[in-house]
Amino acid sequence: MRLTRYRRAALFAGALLAAPVVLPVLPVVGGIAHAADELSAKVGKPLQQAQTALAAKNYAKAMASVNEADAISGKTEYESYTIAQMRAAVAAQSGDVAAASKAYDVLINSSRTPAAAKKQMMMAEATMAYNAKDYAHAVPAIERYIKAAGPNAQMQTLLVQSYYLQKDYRNAARVQQDQINAAIKAHQTPSENQLQFLATCYTQMKDNDNATHAYVLLAKYYSKPDYWAMLVHNLAANPKLPDALQLNLERLRAATGTLKDPADYMDMAERSVQAGLPQLGLNLINQGYQAGLLGKDAGAARQAKLRAMIVKRAADTKATLANDAAAAAKAPNAGPALTTGYNMVLNGQVESGLALMQQGLGKNPAYPDIAKLEYGMAQMDGGKKADAVKTFETVQGENGTRDLAQLWELLITKPAK
Repeated sequence: MRLTRYRRAALFAGALLAAPVVLPVLPVVGGIAHAADELSAKVGKPLQQAQTALAAKNYAKAMASVNEADAISGKTEYESYTIAQMRAAVAAQSGDVAAASKAYDVLINSSRTPAAAKKQMMMAEATMAYNAKDYAHAVPAIERYIKAAGPNAQMQTLLVQSYYLQKDYRNAARVQQDQINAAIKAHQTPSENQLQFLATCYTQMKDNDNATHAYVLLAKYYSKPDYWAMLVHNLAANPKLPDALQLNLERLRAATGTLKDPADYMDMAERSVQAGLPQLGLNLINQGYQAGLLGKDAGAARQAKLRAMIVKRAADTKATLANDAAAAAKAPNAGPALTTGYNMVLNGQVESGLALMQQGLGKNPAYPDIAKLEYGMAQMDGGKKADAVKTFETVQGENGTRDLAQLWELLITKPAK
C-alpha cells in the first residue's frame, strides 16, 4: 500500500487542526510537494493506526504507532517529515509539550514547510509552553516567533508574563517598556495595565527612578489622584534627588495641593531667596498667606519677619536688574544669565528675560538638564505655557529632572484632579 501526498494531507489535516492550542489553531500543511512524495506501506500502516487511535483519544496507542513508524529503517526524507507531523499532532492533543515542541522544531526547520505555516507552528509551540507553565521554554519560543513574524501584542504580553513569573523582572520591564515606547511613538495610548505592570516590575527591582518614570506615564495618560500622590511621595523620598531640585519639588507639592505645613512654605520661600530669586520667594510665601496656611497661630510673627526680609530683597534685586543683565550678558559662565533672566521674567520683563536665559543655556551650564528645567519654569511663570510645555518635553536627566519636567507639563496640560 502506498499513500500519495494528497491522501496524506487529508489524513493529517484533521489531526493537527484538532490540537488544543490556544493561539492559534494550527493548520496542517501538505508541505512543498515533490514528485516522489508518497508513503510506503510499511510507514503508512502504523501512521493510519496512529490516526485512528488519535481520533479515539487513545494518545498512548497513537504515540506508540508513531514511534513504530519512526523506527522503520530506510525512510525517505518525506516519510520522516510526515511522521514528525503526526508526532506533533498526537503530542499537542495529549498535552505532551516537550514532545510537541521537538516535533514542531523538526517541521519548522524543514524546507518543506511554507513560511506562513512555520510562523503558526512557532506561535503554537510558544503558547503550549506558556500554558504548561514551562516559562523557561516559553521565553525563547516566543522570542523566536516575534523575530520571525514581527511584533504581536498578544505574544509580547505572554513574553512579559513569562519573564515576570520567573522573577526576571529586568527583562519583563524591558519588554513591557518596548511595547509602551512603540505605542507612544505611534501616537497611541499605552494601556493602563501595561503601565501598572511596568511600575510593578521596577518596584520589584527596587529601581525607584524608573518606577517613578512609570508613574509619570500613568499620571499623564490616566490622571488619577493616587498616581499623583505616589509621584510626589516617590520624588520626595528619593535620596538621589539633588538639592538643586528641592525647590522645584516643593513648588510641585504646592501646585498639587500636597504642601500643607506652614514650615514647608517658609522653607520654599527661603530656598528661592538662596537661589537668587527673591521675587519668586515672595510670590510663593504670598500663596501661603492666600491659602490660609501662614499669618496665624504662634508662627505668625516669624512668618511676617521672613516675608518682610524677602520683600526688601526682592526690591533690591529689581533695582539692579538693568546692571545685572548687562553684566550677565558679558559673563563667560551660564549662572548669571540664567538667574538674572529669571528675575527679569518675574518682574514683568518676560521677553528680554527669556532671551537672556537662552544666552545662559548656550554657555554650557554645569547641569544642563536642570538649567533647561529652570528655563521652562520661567516660561511658565511668564505666562508662556505652550512654550513651557515644549521645553519640558525636551528635558532629560535622571535623579528627578526628567520626572519633574514631565509633571509640570502634565499640570499645565491636564491639571491633577
